[in-house]
Amino acid sequence: EQLRKTGLYDFHIENGAKMVPFAGYSMPLAYGNVGQVASHNHVRSSAGLFDVGHMVQSNFRGQTATEFLEWLTPSSLTALSPYTSTLSVLLNENGGIIDDTIITKHAPDAFYVVTNAGRRDVDLPWFTKKLEEWNAKGKVEMEVLEDWGLLALQGPAAATYLQALTSFDLRLLTFGKSAFVPIEGFNLHVARGGYTGEDGFEISIPPSQTVEVAKLLSKTPVQLTGLGARDSLRLEAGMCLYGHDLDETTSPIEAGLSWVIGKDRKEAGDFIGAEGVRQHLKDGPPRRRVGLVVEGAPAREGAKIFTPSGEELGIVTSGIPSPSLQKNIAMGYVKSGSHKKGTEVEVEVRNKRRKAVVTPMPFIKPNYWRG
Repeated sequence: EQLRKTGLYDFHIENGAKMVPFAGYSMPLAYGNVGQVASHNHVRSSAGLFDVGHMVQSNFRGQTATEFLEWLTPSSLTALSPYTSTLSVLLNENGGIIDDTIITKHAPDAFYVVTNAGRRDVDLPWFTKKLEEWNAKGKVEMEVLEDWGLLALQGPAAATYLQALTSFDLRLLTFGKSAFVPIEGFNLHVARGGYTGEDGFEISIPPSQTVEVAKLLSKTPVQLTGLGARDSLRLEAGMCLYGHDLDETTSPIEAGLSWVIGKDRKEAGDFIGAEGVRQHLKDGPPRRRVGLVVEGAPAREGAKIFTPSGEELGIVTSGIPSPSLQKNIAMGYVKSGSHKKGTEVEVEVRNKRRKAVVTPMPFIKPNYWRG
């Protein structure tokens, strides 16, 4: 199958990227001779720049845009202030997660929504189908920002670096807030947040300006950073990767994402999949997402989790040796009851049971800018 390319494909090649297939795109795994661990550590100590232009960026506009998105997700978008973002989930009829998404409210009739590249072929038809149903009575339009760039500048040095390029006071932009920011002659949508647990920004860029902005944002001390480091950074930050830690058979309650469901929404239950979600809230979910610290060897996706007496409890969905902690960390699902902090379990790694302990996530202390 033909891999798609982001607008920065040639830029990556020029910068010595090793390209790999990811979510239907050719994406940089690493650059030059900078290893994954060195790259990871640079983001934790300084700043890294990620091409996330494979993600799907969309605008939803219309008088009933808030109501439409509150039908598709369980989030309290009515209560969200303008230019504020929230993590949310698109749910199927059973309350399973079709995708996780970041929704930014610009106004009650205007939202900017980012969904996962790997779910493009599921999400876009779902939106289209639901819009058709909705527009029998309301009028909401969806605009997919095809070929737009999206860059994530992440790390403790990110704000100082970006501040030197703009007259806008970035201290006003706290975690989860966004604004249109003038950056060296470009006027760009900048959202404070990201996928690493560090302070940082996600910057949306029109196609014709993406390469120039990437050049502007990738000078010393910023290092170009690929998927290898992105995965270890997000796992240390306790963040899910769709298709690994989340899927259509998993409810937001099982995934530990019940906080994305507004209190008023739980009560009203007027969103797709509400019945399944409310059932899990009422009775408790059958399984829960947990963090694990594993002794001896890293547990990878698919590794089985057992009680010390040998009862099968669940499965690992992501696992790595953590560069920041120098320990093997993992994320997975276990039967409810075995999800409590400090529970001792065993994980099967290469046909050998290894001791592990249920550990709260995030594994590292996040460094978000909250003002």
